[in-house]
Amino acid sequence: MPAVRSTSGTVAPADVDGRDRARPCGRIIGVTPDALVTTARLSLRLHRESDLERLVAIYSRPDVACFLLEEPWTLESGAAHLERRLTRTGLDEPSGSLALAVEREGLLIGAVSIWRTEQERRTVEAGCTLDPVHRGNGYATEAVTAVLQLAFERHDAHRAVAQMDARNDASARLAKRVGMRQEAHFRSDFWSKGEWTDTVVFAVLASERTAS
Repeated sequence: MPAVRSTSGTVAPADVDGRDRARPCGRIIGVTPDALVTTARLSLRLHRESDLERLVAIYSRPDVACFLLEEPWTLESGAAHLERRLTRTGLDEPSGSLALAVEREGLLIGAVSIWRTEQERRTVEAGCTLDPVHRGNGYATEAVTAVLQLAFERHDAHRAVAQMDARNDASARLAKRVGMRQEAHFRSDFWSKGEWTDTVVFAVLASERTAS
């Protein structure tokens, strides 16, 4: 789910491999002292100041930043972004948002965020950014599935949304893989990086995930 059309968070090109193959479902399997959530292959934890260089290595890439709202990160801009992420520690905290580093075998390979929208406190919006080197393995699907489960089962979310640039086919495929359906396509509604762009909106209800 790249390029979230919101100032609350962003999603960038994530798991671009849309081929169907057996992959872990991304269900939460536990909590460790270092990780808020653990899945079959990933640890999702709060950000640390020591994440800066690794995050900049990911977000400075043009192929990652192309659908994000900001330009490619530098060390200076990355420090500012990370400072904001350090305050996003829980859906029930004052920020109403949770920003997590995604780790695979101790290596930070991306980030996933989920936040309550201003319009409705039981609606959440989610986004995920993955290092292109690690795409094609289902990690983005696994991470987003886990944070949606967290929101629905532990924080009483009613509806989860993902908004993205309509050109971002990888994000659309990811949204579908985690059970979302497309609800809208807005034409030339969002001014981004010098041009009008289309927005597509995907969503899923808690009741739909329970039924599935």
